[in-house]
Amino acid sequence: MEAPRFHLVIGQARQRAVLAWRGLNQLLWPGRCDVCDEGICDADGRLCRRCWNELLTCTAGDYCPRCGRDASRYGLIAGACGACRAEEFHFDGIARAGVYAEALQRMILAFKHDHSELASALAPLADAALQGSNFYSDIELIVPVPLHWSRRISRGYNQSHLIARRLHHPHARVNTDLVRIRRTRPQPQVATPAARARNVAGAFVVRDGHEFTGRTVCLIDDIKTSGATLNECAGTLKEAGAARVYAMVLAVAGQKAV
Repeated sequence: MEAPRFHLVIGQARQRAVLAWRGLNQLLWPGRCDVCDEGICDADGRLCRRCWNELLTCTAGDYCPRCGRDASRYGLIAGACGACRAEEFHFDGIARAGVYAEALQRMILAFKHDHSELASALAPLADAALQGSNFYSDIELIVPVPLHWSRRISRGYNQSHLIARRLHHPHARVNTDLVRIRRTRPQPQVATPAARARNVAGAFVVRDGHEFTGRTVCLIDDIKTSGATLNECAGTLKEAGAARVYAMVLAVAGQKAV
């Protein structure tokens, strides 16, 4: 048999073997959607069609670059929407992957509770959001919002750190010199924005010998609701000498001003 024809036959046989193995694998160990646990095929990726459609809806649309809430770009005045013009933030801007609803909400909740493998699905969303921000090229340090050591031990990981480690940036490095020194109540259990601000007041400090002086920092967190946690972290970093502090979150909840 001529060499070209031989290689063609071998290639076709290999392709049939791969397809047969994929079919057998799907039959014996069918894929499951990471969000709703419905059966999926290899072509669907990690999610079923319904969850993909929900995720695309959650991650679409314009938002305010100051607070992260839904807002038309034509409704911004001096870079702020009507809902946040009267609010005071220590962070200088925000990027978000989407809104806290439907498939994205379920993914984040699962990610926070024992499903650390979802970092590989959520990190590309965060990466795209960060690269699309107007501060991407300015970032020098990427800082995950820290957990208290006791909660970190009980959970086994810090979800913000898992996302931060998977972000792609040409020069910014992940820095963990921001630490939480007080175990606070989970913010969803605190009713009002004022109470949330009191809940996290004084909860963060920076380590001795930190690198924040004069630097541009980007905080990484999973959810922003009132912004109290990001605000406290940003204020702490600026007290430590950071020149500018931005934030990137997987989702923004509380789309109305409260």
